[in-house]
Order: sequence, then C-alpha cells, then structure tokens
Amino acid sequence: QVQLAESGGGLVQAGGSLRLSCAMSGYTFNWYVMGWFRQAPGKEREFVAAISRSGDNTHYQDSVKGRFTISRDNAKNTVHLEMNSLKPEDTAVYYCAADHSVIIQTTAREYDYWGQGTRVTVSS
Repeated sequence: QVQLAESGGGLVQAGGSLRLSCAMSGYTFNWYVMGWFRQAPGKEREFVAAISRSGDNTHYQDSVKGRFTISRDNAKNTVHLEMNSLKPEDTAVYYCAADHSVIIQTTAREYDYWGQGTRVTVSS
C-alpha cells in the first residue's frame, strides 16, 4: 500500500516562498511519476507540476512556470515543490500524487495514489 504524506504548507505573504515536501512509503518510489496538484475553494483540482521517474523531465502548468520548481530525491523517497514569488491566486490545498507510469501525465484521474494535502495560503 503506497502512502504519501505532504508537509510544508502554511501562510505566507505575496511574493514569499514555501517549500512543500512529500514522502512516499510502501512501494518503490522510482517506479512512479510524481505530481503536485492543487484545489482552491470552489474550484476543481488542477495540475501544478510533475516529474519523471528519473527526475530528468519535468512539466509545469503555465501559471507557475518560472516560479515553481519540482524535484525529487529517489534515495529518500521524497518529492519537493519549491514555490517562489507566491501570489494570492496560488492559495489552495496542495496534493502530492503518484502515477505508476512511464510518461508524465497532467490529468488527476491518471494518478494512482494521493496524499491528504497541505494547505497553502498566500495573503495580499
């Protein structure tokens, strides 16, 4: 049973930074593409970023390109999301997800396992 646990959320002022982390247990981490999604109040869950199994390839939602960086440490079974220049519209619950796939996918339904989420609030 794969388990994902996010950490690092919180309250930050606009322009600030946060680093989210997600730890996987229960299975072989480098068999999974890892993704971050977010869900703002009243909105659907949306793709933020994803990273290939090796870490060589990444993909971002357009609105976070240049501000967010996804990375992974396969030795520590963790994936991170470094978020800089945060904006109020980045406010959401952020979810870590794992996809047992060989390609990066951006659709939530393609991901097999999900964490409980960590809340990020950006004040103006």
